[in-house]
Amino acid sequence: MSLLRILLDSNPRFALHLPVHGRGEALPPRLKRLLRQQPGCWDLPELPEIGGPLDVDGAVAESQALLAARMGVDCCWFGVNGATGLLQAALLAMAAPGEAVLLPRNAHRSLIAACELGGLLPVFLPVPFDVERGHPGAMTADGLSRSLDALPDLGCRLAAAVLVHPTYHGYAAEIAPLVDRLHARGLPVLVDEAHGSHLAFATGMGLPPSALTTGADLVVHSLHKSAPGLAQTAVLWQRTTRISSASLRLSLQRLQSSSPSALLLASCEATLDWMLSTRWSRILQQRLEQARRLHDRLDRHGVPRHPSDDPFRLILNTATVGVSGLQADTWFMSHGLIAELPEPLCLTLCLGFARHRGLSARLRQLWPLFIKEQGGPSLAAVAAPPLDSVQVAELSPSSVPHRPSLELPLHQCADRIAAEMICPYPPGIPLLVPGERIDPPRVQWLQLQHRRWPEQVPGKVKVLA
Repeated sequence: MSLLRILLDSNPRFALHLPVHGRGEALPPRLKRLLRQQPGCWDLPELPEIGGPLDVDGAVAESQALLAARMGVDCCWFGVNGATGLLQAALLAMAAPGEAVLLPRNAHRSLIAACELGGLLPVFLPVPFDVERGHPGAMTADGLSRSLDALPDLGCRLAAAVLVHPTYHGYAAEIAPLVDRLHARGLPVLVDEAHGSHLAFATGMGLPPSALTTGADLVVHSLHKSAPGLAQTAVLWQRTTRISSASLRLSLQRLQSSSPSALLLASCEATLDWMLSTRWSRILQQRLEQARRLHDRLDRHGVPRHPSDDPFRLILNTATVGVSGLQADTWFMSHGLIAELPEPLCLTLCLGFARHRGLSARLRQLWPLFIKEQGGPSLAAVAAPPLDSVQVAELSPSSVPHRPSLELPLHQCADRIAAEMICPYPPGIPLLVPGERIDPPRVQWLQLQHRRWPEQVPGKVKVLA
């Protein structure tokens, strides 16, 4: 089937996945008006009056400067290659080839790619792992302090640190003390807040604080994962105390398209302007109240879920009724409900900012049928990975692709150095990174993951010869 046919015909009743505008329902009003105009009228080059994210003149530059002032930061940069492109540009502006960077173990794969591109050495910090849910949680301040105290001699300069807040599942980190403790070590801090853009626009609504309130040096927001913009749109907020705007501009120039889409740039502007309006605040409050009522109703009707710090994430505990999230995803999709993230023990739905009328009733109606057709004895917990200490890649990921490699079954990979990444997507969190030595406990854990998740975790791995 062709892509055009899919886009024309696809109209599920409940689209509980990214982007969070709910297939157009929650797009900013100004952007909706633009999309109703003559098809293609918005497909323009960088005309002088438009400009681009790196230009000093034009509408884009004016919008970025105005938004930076309204958000209380020094610089604002629109991105049309998603949070991925901005995270990579930010990290490469913070560290030089041969230097090391601190990454939480739940960092997105785009940051590993940045280490490859920039010749950086990743130093991985442990994060909590919930065995009953089968996925990582959020970093704590005490955990970070223990990790910083246990840092080995890296043999190179430690240049920067990255934090993730909130996680894909909406778990909030202790973001203010985390930033403070890294700053106390003299490290600039980049926060991947791709799944928490709305936090910066929700003061007083009972949500966790945004990293923008903590003095973080760089914060990346996705404008489609947790804000009502079009896919591929994102924004990078900068404070210039520790990172120069000149170095960041140069890094962005290396990784940004020289022909950014005027439509996507307009989406960045319209989305942020909309989220700063009083009308958006009222809509966000309404959506939060609807989400919290949904959780309460499901609890009352015995639909098992895991709590999250973000009410817009609904994590169904499918393991308790004997079904993997992977099987549940297929079943629910066949019944008109498309989720965001299937995993071995749960299925995460992204409620986003659309209204989803009738969702509560539909879930309560489907759940007994789901158990009747798919249910069984509860599934065993997922063993925690042997990644509970600071770990340093043995080789920089940038050096690995240029070395000879071979593919071996997992059970033959003990004490070998990985030559490829193992990374289920979604959520895009690597289980194994090129340049890491695969010790026997990691081999055993990866074998367990392969049995649970054969489509995402291969039974064979490329290692250095």
